[in-house]
Amino acid sequence: MADAVENQSPHHVVIVGGGFGGLYAAQALNRPPVKVTLVDKRNFHLFQPLLYQVATGSLSPADISSPLRAILSNNKNTKVLLAEVKDIDPEQRKVIMSSGELSYDTLIVATGVSHHYFGNDRWEPVAPGLKTIENALEIRRRIFLAFEAAEKETDAEKRRAWLTFAIVGGGPTGVELAGAIAELAFSTLKKDFRDIDTTEAQILLLEGTDRILPPYPPELSAKAETSLKKLGVTVQTKTLVTDISDNIITTKQGDKVEQISARTILWAAGIKASGMGKIIAQRAGAELDRVGRVVVEPDLSVPGYPNIFVIGDLASFSHQEGKPLPGVAPVAMQEGEYVAKLIKKRLVGETSPPFRYVDTGSLAVIGRNAAVVDLGYVKLSGFFAWLIWVFVHIYYLIEFDNKLVVMIQWAWNYFTRQRGARLITGDESLGMIEVDANGDYSVPAKSKSPVEV
Repeated sequence: MADAVENQSPHHVVIVGGGFGGLYAAQALNRPPVKVTLVDKRNFHLFQPLLYQVATGSLSPADISSPLRAILSNNKNTKVLLAEVKDIDPEQRKVIMSSGELSYDTLIVATGVSHHYFGNDRWEPVAPGLKTIENALEIRRRIFLAFEAAEKETDAEKRRAWLTFAIVGGGPTGVELAGAIAELAFSTLKKDFRDIDTTEAQILLLEGTDRILPPYPPELSAKAETSLKKLGVTVQTKTLVTDISDNIITTKQGDKVEQISARTILWAAGIKASGMGKIIAQRAGAELDRVGRVVVEPDLSVPGYPNIFVIGDLASFSHQEGKPLPGVAPVAMQEGEYVAKLIKKRLVGETSPPFRYVDTGSLAVIGRNAAVVDLGYVKLSGFFAWLIWVFVHIYYLIEFDNKLVVMIQWAWNYFTRQRGARLITGDESLGMIEVDANGDYSVPAKSKSPVEV
C-alpha cells in the first residue's frame, strides 16, 4: 500500500497565462505534492500598469518585463512552456496547445483581456490600444513620429493635425496617457525642435460618461480633471466617438456633431475578454458576461467543473458587491493566491470559504507630482498621492533589478525632466515618414520591425 502511494503521480496543476493571476498562483504552488505547468505564448511577465510609460518614452520594455523562467527558477516543481493554448477538453482533462497536449488534474485559466472597439474593429489599425509591449512600442513610434512630421510640415493646418493627440476613453489608462503626452509636449520636447513649438500641441481626452475616472469617487474625478487641465489637456466628457477614418474623429456631444483632425489617435475606451472565454463557454457550458468574461462560482471555479478555475481579468466575479470586480492587478493577485491555497486544502481533504477580495485602494497618476488615490477610508490627490503611486508600483514590480532600474530612471526623469527611451523603432527608412506625390506626410500604420524587449 505504501508503495502505491509513493508511485502515485503528483497532482498536476496547469496554469494558462503568466500575468498577475497566473504568476501569483504559480508562486503560491511552489512546493510538492503538486506539479505545476505554466503555459504562456510569451516568455515573460509584463507589468501592465506601467505600459503607458513605455508608450511615452519614460521606460524601456525590459524595465517592466521579467522572464517567466527566471521568476519561477526556484520553484523546482514548476515547468514553464512557451506555447499557445488553442482548446480545452474538460471531460478528458486536457489542454490542447499549438504544439501538443497536456493532461491536468486542476486547470487555472488567466489569459486576461484585450481592447474592445464596440463592433468597430476597423478602427484598431488607426487607433491602437495599450495592452501589450507591441502596442506600447507602436504608440511610442506614432507619438514621436508625429512631432518629427510636424517639424517638416509647412502647411499650418496639416501641422496642427500632426500636433493633435486624441485619446478615446477617460479611465486610468486614458488619463495616464493624456498626462504623459502633455508633459512631453509642454516640457520634455519644448527645446528640441526648431521649426515647431511643441507647446502648441493639443491633447484631447474624450470620455463618453459625465466624468473621467468613472470608477473613482466624484471628488477624485474632479481633481484629476483639474490636474489634467493644468497640464494642458483638453477634457471632453459626455462625448461619444461615432467614427474614425482618414485621420478624422467624428464625435457626438448631445445633439452637437464635431469632426476633429488628429494624426495620432489612441484607444483606451473598453475591454473584451480573451478568446479563452469563448472556448470555456463552448466546452464547459459556462455563462459569459457582456464583454465575454466567464461568470464564475464564489470559489472562482467554472459552474459544473470544480477543477477548472478562471481568475484575473477573464473572470466575472460578482458575488461580493453584486457587480463584477474591477480588472486591476490586485484582484488578479489575490485570486491567484486564493486558488493556490484552495487547491492545497483540497488535497488534504479540507474546504475553503468563498473568495473575498480585500480592496487595497485605487491609484491613477496624472503627471509630475499629481495623482489620485482612493484608499476607501481616505481619498488623496496631489503630491502625496503621487508619492504613494510611485512606491506602490515599485513595490509590485516582480524582480529586484526591475525595481532598481525603474527607481533610478524615474529619479533621473524627475530631476532632469528628460525621457531616456524616446526611440523611434521600425523600418530603417528615413524616419518612417512617407511622403506622397502631393508632398503630404504620413506614418505607416504598422511597424515592420521585430519587437524590442
